[in-house]
Amino acid sequence: MKIIGKLLKWLWYHRNYIIIVVTPLLLLPLPLIIPTPQARCGYAIILMAVYWCTECMPLAVTALLPVILFPMMGIMKAGEVSIEYLKDSNMLFIGGLLVAIAVEKWNLHKRIALRVLLLVGVRPALLMMGFMFVSAFLSMWISNTATTAMMLPISQAVLEQLEVTEARADERDFQAAAEDNQAFELEISQTKQENKDEKQTDTKDQLEDTVYENEWSPESLQESKRKALEEKYDLLTKGMSLSVCYSASIGGTATLTGTTPNIILKGQMDKLFPGNGDVINFASWFGFAFPNMVLMLVLTFIWLQFMFLGFNLKLSFGCGGKSDRDKEAYMVMRQEYNKLGCMKFAEWAVLTIFVLLVALWFTREPGFIDGWATVLFNQKGDFVSDGTVAILMSMLFFIVPSRMPTCRGYGEDDAGKRVNTLPTLLNWDVVHERMPWNIILLLGGGFALAAGSEVSGLSKWLGESLAPLEKIPPFAIAILLSLLVATFTECSSNTATTTLFLPILASMARAIKIHPLYVMIPCTVAASLAFMLPVATPPNAIAFSFGKLKVIDMVKAGFMLNIIGILTVNLGINTWGYTMFDMGNLPHWFNITANATHSNP
Repeated sequence: MKIIGKLLKWLWYHRNYIIIVVTPLLLLPLPLIIPTPQARCGYAIILMAVYWCTECMPLAVTALLPVILFPMMGIMKAGEVSIEYLKDSNMLFIGGLLVAIAVEKWNLHKRIALRVLLLVGVRPALLMMGFMFVSAFLSMWISNTATTAMMLPISQAVLEQLEVTEARADERDFQAAAEDNQAFELEISQTKQENKDEKQTDTKDQLEDTVYENEWSPESLQESKRKALEEKYDLLTKGMSLSVCYSASIGGTATLTGTTPNIILKGQMDKLFPGNGDVINFASWFGFAFPNMVLMLVLTFIWLQFMFLGFNLKLSFGCGGKSDRDKEAYMVMRQEYNKLGCMKFAEWAVLTIFVLLVALWFTREPGFIDGWATVLFNQKGDFVSDGTVAILMSMLFFIVPSRMPTCRGYGEDDAGKRVNTLPTLLNWDVVHERMPWNIILLLGGGFALAAGSEVSGLSKWLGESLAPLEKIPPFAIAILLSLLVATFTECSSNTATTTLFLPILASMARAIKIHPLYVMIPCTVAASLAFMLPVATPPNAIAFSFGKLKVIDMVKAGFMLNIIGILTVNLGINTWGYTMFDMGNLPHWFNITANATHSNP
């Protein structure tokens, strides 16, 4: 048995090497027995799916496999595969990340967060609502992980101060009550002495006397209050930690650059349905996803309120004036805000560029009227995209100075030498350190897979195989697929999940003749609904390490939130989304494929 145990341990420690070597060998019969382009492409996709799900290699390294496999298998030429790794969607993603890096570098996100929390107050429910709102808003523009990592320490500091001040208040109340009850305790002791003098021997009376004594013990009352306070704040800490990480994941779904699956949808739509008229852009996605995010956030707040705070509205929201404990906790946030000082020139500059970027995104092609890009540049085709705007505005961070010009120099560098050059808002060293380059390769790997599926005919074969689904009502298909994706993303990255599923969903939509966005949008949002496990997303892992959580706490809270998320996004796609994207009619670009555009330039 010991030998078997050691062998199993050895296999577990070396599992990554085993998966890397054994998986290609096990799948090899597929292209050998069925020597078709579809089978060869299927071999590559299944191999990448296994590597992505097990993470035996870094995700970005796995994403490079099409560069090797597609040319060697005769599916695509090397140049055609490589060009898929830097599409317009990647430019949009890079531009969005540069904005996020600038916001984080100059602490603009922290200033916004603390300012809102100071307005909201420190009552438990209001505090949770404030943290959820701020986390969701920030996550729309910067990464979910950065939002969670910034917000959780603030929430912990506030809760710790609330617990300390409430413990002090309870101690004062207890001492005051003890002084008032001294006469009553004296009367009790006299009664006990009289009972002893009478030498009662009845066992029942002695037992009642003991219970009576213990019931009125000051130490036991104080201890029970202390334990109740600890339990209360343990529960509140769990709820606050979960509210922050869940809100960060939910908020990311509201904007096109908020989370990677949204960008993947944009890129896959442009790849699989060329000539779609830029149906998914920043404004159209925001118009659908923002109301869905708000609805999901409200329902999430209600559920977490029920789980961790209860529905005692008076205690949760509070009424009347602020108590001493509220004022002390408020001062903690005020001190953190004061540490930031007055808004610097750099913060104003970043905020101005950020607001201008969002305004340009919304007005580029709003849909109901011609946008500025249509009037100025896009009259003869889609020349200017959201990616163009993102790169234009993000380049300003490398041009606009971080301080007002002066003749006195700009401080000293690390070597102690005087700096006479005016520093800009961003420099390449900061970008190089903070830019998640691996995500760009992941996006490119997904686009390469989609291109290989189209060229090899695998997409067409999948569509024909899924044709029997036409008998099932479309709304049922959307709900079932959302459940499948939400389950799959619990044990796989949302990027890999979206990359694998979206091309299949596009093929299925063609086969059963429904609007592709009717299934692709719900599944894209569902890929961000990884709420049940600590390992599902980085925000979950951060909250798990901060919030005194057990896995079962996250499972119980997250299971219901998965259901809420799936129901809200399917409600959205069948109501306002149905009208926005004209889901009742098949679009003119429905049957135009990448192959058709390549063969008919």
